[in-house]
This record gives sequence, structure tokens and C-alpha cells, in this order.
Amino acid sequence: MVKKAHLRNINGIVLLDKPTGISSNGALIKVRNLFKAQKAGHTGSLDPEASGVLPICLGEATKFSSFFLEGNKRYLASAILGVRTTTCDKEGEIVSQCEVGDVASRLESVLESFKGDIVQVPPVYSAIKVQGKALYKYAREGVEVEIPSRRVTIFELNLLEKTQNTFKVEVYCSKGTYIRTLIADIGEALGVGAYVSDLRRTQVEGLPTDIISLSLLEEVAEICQKEGNYQKLDHLLYPLDLAVARLPTLNLPLNMARELSHGIRQDLGDFKVKTSFDNLVQVRFDGRFMGVCTVENNLLIPKRLLNLEHFFD
Repeated sequence: MVKKAHLRNINGIVLLDKPTGISSNGALIKVRNLFKAQKAGHTGSLDPEASGVLPICLGEATKFSSFFLEGNKRYLASAILGVRTTTCDKEGEIVSQCEVGDVASRLESVLESFKGDIVQVPPVYSAIKVQGKALYKYAREGVEVEIPSRRVTIFELNLLEKTQNTFKVEVYCSKGTYIRTLIADIGEALGVGAYVSDLRRTQVEGLPTDIISLSLLEEVAEICQKEGNYQKLDHLLYPLDLAVARLPTLNLPLNMARELSHGIRQDLGDFKVKTSFDNLVQVRFDGRFMGVCTVENNLLIPKRLLNLEHFFD
């Protein structure tokens, strides 16, 4: 662990290609140490055995990490038919096994039934909290709790490959979708069960597709240490406002921007403001990103703002 005195006040976003075999928190710690960042946080965690897009926010970007969770997502998922596990993936204990016969011949029609709005009950081994406690902690303790269902949307569910007892799909879905649950439910619809053997998140809506591997970050960080500066590493960061790219923009005049920076609500008067479906807008002054506000009753209300102490100097 890097000593606090040597940590840097660095702001930006790493679009990490998380490898398998490491938790999202583990990946976060590695990236934070490589950048020697004072502050870091990840968004939309991936299971340890899943790979793919994992946005990691450094510094002030952590204030806006929750906005990454709103976008739709795209996954590649491989599955094994005829086996049920406790975790709905290969890490869990096998609960049951059966012969699959020719059920794969019905796979296309079953997949069609999962397109559109569906209701899911998340897996018990998940980070969803019930009464302030993650479900996987209840599961490890052997405590049964009622798991709340959730409505999600499957926009696309494309069959890429299949054999007698395996299949691979591409899934384009709304936020909050559990791919492990989707695969398990497809297996139940076929009457034989199924679990995820491989999972990769390939896209988060609104984000660039150019992501960087942990191994390449480590190589660049080693070069930076030898050269005595972090310019090459910092060049790999995306600007922190990438987190709110989906939100419409409101450019403010100096007087409104200055008052907003002190947390003072602003009457929008005759301003024509376009907002997102949840009444959010990103605000800027002189082209510079200030933060995110909500719009209610023609009032601009601060929600998440940067540290603007020297913004108008």
C-alpha cells in the first residue's frame, strides 16, 4: 500500500478491462496504487470470474460514479445446460445435474420469451442489500431471507453458439439485470437448469469502447516510475465528466455559476432547460464542467458539484 503522504490528487476515469480471477474491489485497489491516487471508487461491480468493462473513478470523479450505473449494458455469456449451482455460475456448489436430451432444439424459442420486460429474483449470492446487509452474507451464514424481485428489460438476446449442452448469447439489457439469473431462468424454462460458465461485459451505454487492460496499466506505471513522472499514465485517463455524458448540458452565465458554486439554488427564469428522464442536467460555465443539478419547479438545485474553490480565480 502506498503511503498517504505520497498519494496524488489526480482526477479522472479509468475504463478498465477487468480480468477474471480478481474482484472489482481488488481491481480498484490495484488501479489506485498504480496511479497513487488519493481517492478511488468503482462502479457497476463485476463478479470475480467475470471480465470486461469496469469504470474506475479517481479523485473528484468518485462524486459522479453513481451516474455510470444508469446506462444499459451489453454482455457475452456462455452457459452449461443440465447443471444447477448455488451461485448460478461455475464458482458455486452443484445443486443438481440431469441429462439434457434434445432441449437445445428449443433454445431459440425459449430465448424469445425472455426478450422485453421481465421480472427477476436476483441470486442469493449477490451484493444486493436486504435490511442493510448484502445477500451473499446471509447466504454464507445459512440465513434465509426474502429476496425482492426487480423488473428489468432485455432489449436483445442473440444466440451466438450452441451444442447439445452448451450455448453462448449476447445480451443487451437495462441496468440492474443479473445475467447469472437470466441464464439460470433460461435453464429452468428448458426444464434442465443452467449456469454461467463465462461472462464478459463488453459495453456500458454512453462510454467509449476503448478499454485498457490491467497488465498494460502495470507496464505503463513501471515506465512512469523509472522516468519519475506520471504523464504517460495520466494520459490514459478519461475526463471525469465522462460519467455524466448521457445528461443534457446547461451552460450558465457567470453570476448564476458563481452562486451555484456556493450551493445556492438558482431560479431559471426564462432559461429553456432540457433535462434527463430523472430531471438531471450537467452544468457548465465557460465550457468547464461544474457538476450535476436537478431541475424542480424551474429551480436549479445542486446535486453533485466539483470542489469549485478556485474555479473562478
